[in-house]
Amino acid sequence: MAIVDLYPTSLRLLGRPVLVAGGGTVAARRAKALLDAGAQVTLVAPVLSAPARELADARLITWHARGYESADMAGAWYAVAATGNPEVDGRIAADAEANRTWCVNHSDAQESAAWTPAVATVEDIKVAVNAGGDPLRAAAIKNAIAAALESGDLPLRRYRGTAGGPATTGSNRTNLDELDHRRGSVALVGGGPGAEDLITVRGRRLLAEADVVVADRLGPRGLLDSLGEHVKIIEVGKTPGHHPVPQVEINAILVREALNGNRVVRLKGGDPYVLGRGGEEAIACRDAGVDVEVVPGVTSAVSVPAAAGIPVTHRGLAKAFTMISGHEELENVPHGSDHTVVLLMGVGTLNRSMPILEAAGRDKDCPVAIIENGYAKNQRVTIGTLGTIVALAQAGQVRNPAVVVVGDVVRVSPLAPAELATAHYGTRETHSSLA
Repeated sequence: MAIVDLYPTSLRLLGRPVLVAGGGTVAARRAKALLDAGAQVTLVAPVLSAPARELADARLITWHARGYESADMAGAWYAVAATGNPEVDGRIAADAEANRTWCVNHSDAQESAAWTPAVATVEDIKVAVNAGGDPLRAAAIKNAIAAALESGDLPLRRYRGTAGGPATTGSNRTNLDELDHRRGSVALVGGGPGAEDLITVRGRRLLAEADVVVADRLGPRGLLDSLGEHVKIIEVGKTPGHHPVPQVEINAILVREALNGNRVVRLKGGDPYVLGRGGEEAIACRDAGVDVEVVPGVTSAVSVPAAAGIPVTHRGLAKAFTMISGHEELENVPHGSDHTVVLLMGVGTLNRSMPILEAAGRDKDCPVAIIENGYAKNQRVTIGTLGTIVALAQAGQVRNPAVVVVGDVVRVSPLAPAELATAHYGTRETHSSLA
């Protein structure tokens, strides 16, 4: 049989009788898959392997404890010859041919009337792979496709209605009462610090399934370009001091689009629950009866310092850290340079926050780093101290988005200037003092 002879199709075997001849592990696997498809399975074999025995003991199949007889083929819609005996399997295949029943002959793949593909199932997607009669090759390709589906590298968005309700796009809207029986859902997805490959696998997959994406200014914006042309993208990004779409309206957008039957992804930078107002959005969805899930993201409070080689905790330097908005009061933050302080959205308030941290008990020589555009091509790191960082930031025209790190952990960065690095680690070559 050449591969061009194949006509791929999917059989709906719910409630239909099928025959499996053989009691070994291959026969058991085929019987289990047919049971999963809803078929009524009759298994013929004098002896059963342990997996086949489990099916028989659970009364999931009808077992005839004997060898195959031609009469077993009567009424079967589909047959599997897997006795391990080529002569018997050939006879089963011949009986199936005479009975006009499709049969998989495991003893002679080239002469078999049907082949069993390698199958991957991801949610409601089932992928079957034939590879010219090479089962190991088919399995490898199947696994690669499944991984791409799971990660969202392959498109998962629905274009046609399912039993749960039709997919709708553009002008295909009806009133909310008519759509109430097929409500959509909302996923609050943390996109991480902005790099496209730092979003979680689950977040990437949900994005690939989305009908509507409500997007922030930050996060992995490049992934929006990979979405299909029918995906609706709603921009709600905020900049410091400029919120063109108020939070209450963002909440209303999420609810409205979900009630219209759409799968909605709220794509946010960092983590939805870390200074991201994701809690407010989740409450709004639940109050409206909309299914909502939260997909954590890599928060910029930890990941962006790491991009500059700065751990927020480090043995011998810092056992804990405080993450806080640069707009909040800092007087009660634990003092001492051995407790790391991470400020988000803190560039605009440096001239106020740095003196407060110094007055609260940190020495003016406490190291400070500012990481702009973490993980982006234009990432820039400015390193100084509590006493110098404001002037350095002004001279370098530092801008948001940026993360400010205060504490001895800054000394670990390979970008730390020599006068800071040598305080704990002795003389070493440094990359820069103002990168």
